Amino acid sequence: MNSTSTASLTDLTLDAAVIGSGVGGLYALQRLRDQMGLDARAFDDAGGVGGTWYWNRYPGCRVDTEAAVYCYSFDPALFRDWRWSERYPRQAEVLAYLNAVADKHDLKRSIHFNTRIVRAEWDEASALWRLTTASGERFAARYIFEGVGLLSSTNLPEFPGAETFGGEIHHAARWPAGGVDLAGKRVAVIGTGSTGIQIITEIAPQVAELYVLQRTPQYVVPLGLSPFPADKRARMDADRQGFVDWALDSASVFGLEESVTPAMSVSAEERERIYERAWRKGGGFGFMLETFGDIIVSKEANQTATDFIRAKIRAIVKDPALAAKLSPQDLYAKRPLAVDGYYETFNRANVRLVDVKAAPIVAITANGIRTTAEDIAVDVIIFATGFDAVTGNYLKIETIGRNGRRLQDKWAAGPHGFIGMTIADFPNLFMIFGPFGPFTSQPLVHEYQINWMTSLVAHARARGLRAIDTDAAVEDAWVQTCRDGMAQTLFPEVDSWINGANVPGKPRAAMFYMGGMAAYMKELERIVESGYGCFRFD
Repeated sequence: MNSTSTASLTDLTLDAAVIGSGVGGLYALQRLRDQMGLDARAFDDAGGVGGTWYWNRYPGCRVDTEAAVYCYSFDPALFRDWRWSERYPRQAEVLAYLNAVADKHDLKRSIHFNTRIVRAEWDEASALWRLTTASGERFAARYIFEGVGLLSSTNLPEFPGAETFGGEIHHAARWPAGGVDLAGKRVAVIGTGSTGIQIITEIAPQVAELYVLQRTPQYVVPLGLSPFPADKRARMDADRQGFVDWALDSASVFGLEESVTPAMSVSAEERERIYERAWRKGGGFGFMLETFGDIIVSKEANQTATDFIRAKIRAIVKDPALAAKLSPQDLYAKRPLAVDGYYETFNRANVRLVDVKAAPIVAITANGIRTTAEDIAVDVIIFATGFDAVTGNYLKIETIGRNGRRLQDKWAAGPHGFIGMTIADFPNLFMIFGPFGPFTSQPLVHEYQINWMTSLVAHARARGLRAIDTDAAVEDAWVQTCRDGMAQTLFPEVDSWINGANVPGKPRAAMFYMGGMAAYMKELERIVESGYGCFRFD
């Protein structure tokens, strides 16, 4: 049997339930089932593995973290034998990789696809989680590992009249598996975040007319598409563990040579040379992290980066008025965006920028989109409106911990948690890359966190302890550490998903540990050395 999708869950009691079968969920299942010998299964509302890479099939979708660190390291043979074709592979290649991992380790037989977990309630007497699926099936698990995704809970604004539209409406994160025929059509893309800029650049040559509905202009740098670098492959092949250790022993885990040079410590001419080299090399995170070490903490340093990018926009976009509309005036303090040829796209005769901050969308009509200034007739509307990041998918599950405490209530004013992995009063519940974890790339960090969490579980099981809970005072202290760290950066000064400001009504909050991965690992090592003293075992 290829999967357990059709197996009954009634009265089942598992050692561990893994929610999600993306990058984190797949490794959690392999670790729990194969390495630890536990009765573990995964659950996913998708029809296959991949998480965000299963759902996000939109035109131009590709990873913007170098593939060298967007992979697993636990399987040495797979690390050696899988050959990425590109430095930044497309969605289909990433999904093929995740399927190859699942197939090699026979993980699909332990995954319930098309199965959404809607409720999880802690049973104090039995020290078990009682879980309920969308179809009403109920089962139990000693531990829950939530790999629900940092950027997978879709943010879909509601506009009146959508039901009257005579064309097609698609959200980028729920793109039809068979694709959408856009050739020769009039298309509107709403949103210019990382998804929007990929779609816009990809489809502009195909469509008859492209309307880009922009609320906020973005700093976009070239991605630098190229075949997978031979020198990086040679380094990975020569010393797998050494390469992984090097990537983890950094701030961001993007596989970059992170700069520690202050921007103002060099001459203006030298800064220009460094920025120009980064621009030509490509890579959004590289432009922010490899150039100077204080771009995200110093306004003076940040301005040198914004001045450079705005100058590039003016040089690329032929229409000065259009270049001005595409030029951000805020800080370069959001998730770095990168795609090749973004600004060049606006020189095309079939592409038009629509400023929906100046003239907001008021409705969707039978023929297209109505703003306060005009009616725009289109055949297809694409929402690239981003995600309810970090907390969104956790809060979609009704989660009830000790003494009837609901996670939705605990997080009503913003998330609360410990080391990005646990939550006080919610025993035996582990989050993969949850709130207040490190602000880094993910796959290698997923592995590190899962190894750490499962070692904690092994510690408890070896001592006959059924429940692992986080000390509330320790959790409070960690949250304050993260808030203080975020306050030392420029990220709180700009609206973005990093602080929750992209979703109307969502509490604005710090949600990451900003000390970097190397420091984060030292914090976790100290917890182990203390005998896990910040946890309560029952």
